[in-house]
Amino acid sequence: MFLIRQRGSSIGREVFGGLTTFMAMSYILFVQAGVLSQAGMDANGVIMATCLSAGVASILMGLWANYPIGLAPGMGENFFFLSIAGLLGAMGTGVVGWKMALALVAISGTLFLVLSVVGFRSYVMNSIPRPLQYGIAAGIGLFVITLGLDNGNLIQAGGGLLEFVGFVEASPTHPQAFSPNASALLTLAGLMVMVVLMARRVPGAILIGIVINTGIALLLGMIEWPGQIASMPTGLANTAGGCFEGFAGLWSAILSGRALEVFVFVFVLLFMDLFDTVGTLVGVSNQAGLMRSGILPRADRALAADAVGTMVGATLGSSTVTSYIESATGVSVGARTGLAAIVVGGLFLVAMFFQPAIAMIGGGIEVLPGVFKNPMIAPAMILVGVMMLRSIREISWDDVTDAVPAVLAMVVMPLTMSISHGIAAGFVSYAAAKALTGQSRKCPVIVYVVAALFVLRYLLWAYLRASGTM
Repeated sequence: MFLIRQRGSSIGREVFGGLTTFMAMSYILFVQAGVLSQAGMDANGVIMATCLSAGVASILMGLWANYPIGLAPGMGENFFFLSIAGLLGAMGTGVVGWKMALALVAISGTLFLVLSVVGFRSYVMNSIPRPLQYGIAAGIGLFVITLGLDNGNLIQAGGGLLEFVGFVEASPTHPQAFSPNASALLTLAGLMVMVVLMARRVPGAILIGIVINTGIALLLGMIEWPGQIASMPTGLANTAGGCFEGFAGLWSAILSGRALEVFVFVFVLLFMDLFDTVGTLVGVSNQAGLMRSGILPRADRALAADAVGTMVGATLGSSTVTSYIESATGVSVGARTGLAAIVVGGLFLVAMFFQPAIAMIGGGIEVLPGVFKNPMIAPAMILVGVMMLRSIREISWDDVTDAVPAVLAMVVMPLTMSISHGIAAGFVSYAAAKALTGQSRKCPVIVYVVAALFVLRYLLWAYLRASGTM
């Protein structure tokens, strides 16, 4: 069913890869609860909605598309959800903002599914020129490295320019006192362990490294063994069904003359998920050797999986579901089929009952008041990002109209901390470069269309910011 032998894998590798991917992306359970609870949502309900939507979407990815890619509510999308929840709540419709935001997510998920079924999303993905595919894959690699360095407390990636933290840090209780940056040192140690294990071709090197780092963190007292490993999940009743009340609030906002804002929010949600998912599918599929002449077979099914996950998440109480670049960690240990994604989905469903144990690894370490880092997982992210940079060797460096857009897509992602912005830079510059050099026929029509839509997106965004709406 999964073509495991044909893809050069084994059941053991698939299970191991799925476990590795889950370990690398399990942090979303706790980040999601922390972010969405700021909008007034019940944290336990958000965790359950996250587990259920991620489980359904990942299992669907494995059964229907047969790709080793895990899905869950996306980073970036969740912060956008928090932002629009506040804006919608201030419209005076009488409906809580997060319920209206869930309604928007449900609408965008329905549109995702329609666009996937008719083949538009897969057409866009498979029409991406090779130079942009390579640039996007390498850009995601740099993006993941940046996230890994930030998670390892080696740099600060938020708020503008990247800043080197160093090997000493302020004390959480005494800001004037400094101590060794244990998180950074543990990250570097874990990275070296993984490098040595991979160089010696030890199976499951990345997962072994995560386990070793967790053990060291326990011994050093950086994290604590949870007193209660398992518990019954609760809280879903506090978030499920909120989107249905949100529909009434959105309709009230439209009737009061706020239709443009509602349209822009849906538009941005569509674009963020479409191109985050496209970028992840291209990057991970290239790494796994699943692309065929630049085309990903069954791409429409893969894209439909996150659409269904988004609809489930919106109904239960979570933000947009998307494919996770952390799936590359599973691919790196041998995962090549949908069995790995099913393992990921199953673990998310089981995670509802083991929140305390997962929190030990996924919850990270508080390095400053309210600031959490995760040196247990950071080395894996850095190493995977490095491996994804291999695609740059395929770029045609002699053709500047290919090289410049590829490099822009590659560089903009980590600098803006956004896969979507990087893809926008690549599409717009590629279309412009080909058109201005008389090579317009070498650029697919869809690239011009998407480039124009990206420009429209940013113009609408600028209008909203200038008008004080955002």
